[in-house]
Amino acid sequence: MIPEKQALTSNSPVHKPVSGGGASSALAADLTRALGARKVLSSLSERLNYRYDAIQFGVTPLCVVLPESTADVVAVMKAARAAGVPVVGRGAASGLSGGAAPMVEAVVISFTRMTRLSIDPVRRTAQAQPGVITLKVSEEAKPHGLVYPPDPASFRTSTIGGNLGENAGGPMCFKYGVTGDYVRGLEFVDVDGDVHTLTRDAYDLAGLLIGSEGTLGLITDTTLRLTTPARFTRTLMAHFPEVGQAAEAVSRAIAAGAVPSKLEFMDQACTNAIEDYLHLGLPREAGALLLVDTDGDDLDTVEEERALVEHACVAAGGQVRRAATDAEAASLWQARRSVSPALGRIRPQRMNEDIVVPRSVLPEVVREIRALGDASGLTLVQFGHIGDGNLHPNILFNPRTESAEAVHELAHKIALVAIRHGGVLSGEHGIGTMKRDFMTDAVDPVTLGALRDVKRALDPTGALNPGKILPDEADGGAHAHP
Repeated sequence: MIPEKQALTSNSPVHKPVSGGGASSALAADLTRALGARKVLSSLSERLNYRYDAIQFGVTPLCVVLPESTADVVAVMKAARAAGVPVVGRGAASGLSGGAAPMVEAVVISFTRMTRLSIDPVRRTAQAQPGVITLKVSEEAKPHGLVYPPDPASFRTSTIGGNLGENAGGPMCFKYGVTGDYVRGLEFVDVDGDVHTLTRDAYDLAGLLIGSEGTLGLITDTTLRLTTPARFTRTLMAHFPEVGQAAEAVSRAIAAGAVPSKLEFMDQACTNAIEDYLHLGLPREAGALLLVDTDGDDLDTVEEERALVEHACVAAGGQVRRAATDAEAASLWQARRSVSPALGRIRPQRMNEDIVVPRSVLPEVVREIRALGDASGLTLVQFGHIGDGNLHPNILFNPRTESAEAVHELAHKIALVAIRHGGVLSGEHGIGTMKRDFMTDAVDPVTLGALRDVKRALDPTGALNPGKILPDEADGGAHAHP
């Protein structure tokens, strides 16, 4: 997490904040009368707990509301508008781009009590409020022979609302898609407190809300598509002398026609961090690892696809180990899902990048990033959903001994590598505050103007999650577009 005094981005508000304890007390009192005392947190000790997410410290909220229904959210939005106060939505606060941290004095709406979930096995859908834990959807669907494929690494703690806000992916995204691919419809409350029910139809406003990080409206309910799980799954691990060879194996496998259900990458620093943490028997000497699942309903086809991946790995210079049992496969995937706590043991803070590049340039990109990390003097590790071209270079640092400016400079260089190779800034973590400054590099001025027009159309006063995604118009030339 990045300390308040060492924030890595310029976060000047787009909405003029309300200042002073009087505004906080008056608004909290109004909301308490409207919603009841158990739904409103107003003491300083309570509010301090809601000024951050997993990566960014922000400003202490004026008050915090814990709604239990869409009607509660409507009441908050109308009260906040009348008071001229911004609103920031928050799920589990596990986000990695600063999206849930209030950057101005605001009302924080925490959706942790909106947890209603129902499964319709006939229509193969789940109806979920934003506070539902991601894993819970698949757990509730399983008795009906169904599954919800999006599986971010934080699926045991992250919420559906947060997943929608960032359009989260996960290890299964290469074959099965990301959160937005499973949304059939949603309900949201706009900045005026009006409720809208949307389907995936002409103009697809629902699609616009997904991934908007709470800057266009607050999602209060969603209909999610469920699928049937594959009957067979086979797992393998491949290890390589250096990172570029792992990326080459990915390109070879996909070119050969393989479509694994999971195709994940970890470099040597990442592997060693996990070994220090869990002692799973991963090869410490390897420059990079690939973890791969192939799945399907026909076992012969699943085995053939695994053979394609194995051949690609060997051709790229790798060695392959098949998981002989379900327990061995589970152990390998435990390694991948334990990356975050393992890295936290190395340095107290990290900046988690989230670039996406075409798979054809993966070998060049991972090598360039490795070289940038080595030259910077900072600790950098790489992992990610490499089958989807989604890489997570993580910069690990100690704010007491390493400067925020150096971390920001390295993050900017990594972003420029992605852009130069035809990629984008984020695949699933969002822009938030962490990559807000880089938007002028990634998006041309005309497109950036169009994005601002969309924001103004749905949030004319900039009251929804200010300081996120779009740089201030005065900062439009902060970085020259390449």
